[in-house]
Amino acid sequence: MILSKLAGRPVLPAAGLLAALVLPWFVYPPVALDIACWALFAAAVDLLLGFTGLLSFGHAAFWGGSAYATGLIALHSGLPFPVAVLGGAVFAGVLAVPIGFLSVRLRGIYFAMVTLAFAQMVYFVANQWRDATGGENGLQGIPRDFFGVDLSDPFFFYYAALPFVLAGMFAAWRIVRSPFGRVLMSIRDNPNRARALGYSIDRYKLLAFVLSASLSGLAGGLFTIGHGFASLQGVYWTTSGQAVMMVVLGGIGTLWGGAIGAALVVELNDYLATAGFEETGIITGTIFILVVLLFRRGVWGTARDLIKARSTPKDPQPDPAPKVDAPV
Repeated sequence: MILSKLAGRPVLPAAGLLAALVLPWFVYPPVALDIACWALFAAAVDLLLGFTGLLSFGHAAFWGGSAYATGLIALHSGLPFPVAVLGGAVFAGVLAVPIGFLSVRLRGIYFAMVTLAFAQMVYFVANQWRDATGGENGLQGIPRDFFGVDLSDPFFFYYAALPFVLAGMFAAWRIVRSPFGRVLMSIRDNPNRARALGYSIDRYKLLAFVLSASLSGLAGGLFTIGHGFASLQGVYWTTSGQAVMMVVLGGIGTLWGGAIGAALVVELNDYLATAGFEETGIITGTIFILVVLLFRRGVWGTARDLIKARSTPKDPQPDPAPKVDAPV
């Protein structure tokens, strides 16, 4: 009973905030920044997948496209890194408008394949437009300018970037808790009924797609500033796949589960890379399969359901009716 009450109160968000604040004290700061950025990226993907019912394999276009836009702004304008990051998020949102307009009319695997095709187009442009993107070399030496403050230490930059991550997570939470989010869930569950109620399904899907892309761009821009480079890996389709895997590991439609999935994947990849194990995909793929088989709702989704099941009091069984002998 106590756990179920806590689940509905701000205790869990407060615990997540505390974990984000102390994370670089227990984890190597660059890895902590990776976890924060990927957590925001996973929340953006879950906003579209878990609450709108659209599986996108093209979000690498927004993560990577924002990475290049952020890097170019930071390199050539001399503006503080928050301006560059917000510029990259705006670029991702603008890029999502034509892609979403042509994609949201499709459903299921068709939507996923079309978004994947658009992402590969962005990858091709980034690879061929070498004068702007650097081609295979990417953009290097991206500065972390912030009004003269020295942010070269990854530990301090983590705390400079954390407010943007928290703002993005709060925006995602506010979206799903708003009337707009309720409409998205109704479209996910029964699009025909939502259309019969007078909602423009394609318009709502397009807006959700653009919001998800903007949050993805915010995460990609922070990731780029934190590492000081932007590469083709950011716009490659495997980046989208990794974000989807994080959402599935944490729990689709939980929003916060993506942060748990991001922490698991990033920490595991870092541990395997440090140990000198090159085929990390074998281990992460095996763990992904086990989690899908054993935790059908993801790690956080399964834990949440177990807490609710154990905390909800069962209805008392009525006493059996007294047995009365029939009259002779």
